[in-house]
Amino acid sequence: MGFNCPVANSSFMGQVVGETLGQDCDRIQLIPAFQTHDPQIEAIATMLLAELKGESLGSQLYIESLANVLAVHLLRHHTTTRPELSIYEGGLPQHQLLQVLDYIDAHLGSEITLADLAQLVGMSQFHFGRLFKQSLGLSPYQYLLLQRVERAKQLLKQTGKPVVEIALECGFNSHSHFGRKFRQLTGITPKAYRAN
Repeated sequence: MGFNCPVANSSFMGQVVGETLGQDCDRIQLIPAFQTHDPQIEAIATMLLAELKGESLGSQLYIESLANVLAVHLLRHHTTTRPELSIYEGGLPQHQLLQVLDYIDAHLGSEITLADLAQLVGMSQFHFGRLFKQSLGLSPYQYLLLQRVERAKQLLKQTGKPVVEIALECGFNSHSHFGRKFRQLTGITPKAYRAN
């Protein structure tokens, strides 16, 4: 099929290989495949494109999660050697889950990355994302978004702060991004929620 593309040429892919497989990425090569149909790659690419084209840049955590899923999919299905990926079951140990939840709660107003959370418990981003979802039934991004909206609901009811200020304090990039996500999760706008 032409040439092989060493994974080592991409620092991101190299990082994913190192974290996920714990091996040297020089031995793993991507197989170039043109005009082939891979529904999973198309779905991930569509979600990435939608997030990047949005009014405001979405959560870095969500983008990193999608990128990691794409990288692991490529490793599983589009390399010269199919590496064995460890499968972890049962979720995060309770003490690690509480450590991550406390960190998220303490940093809701800041940009939280998948790398930050995975490093906190000493595992690869891919495995962390899977175990976190097994523990709570939500991806790290979904959980973070829910927590930000919950904090915003408290501030809307308990303070007279402007909605824009609450949006930024809760980690949203803009007023419109906040309004969209708030309405998506609650069914009403922040202003209507405050008025109720």
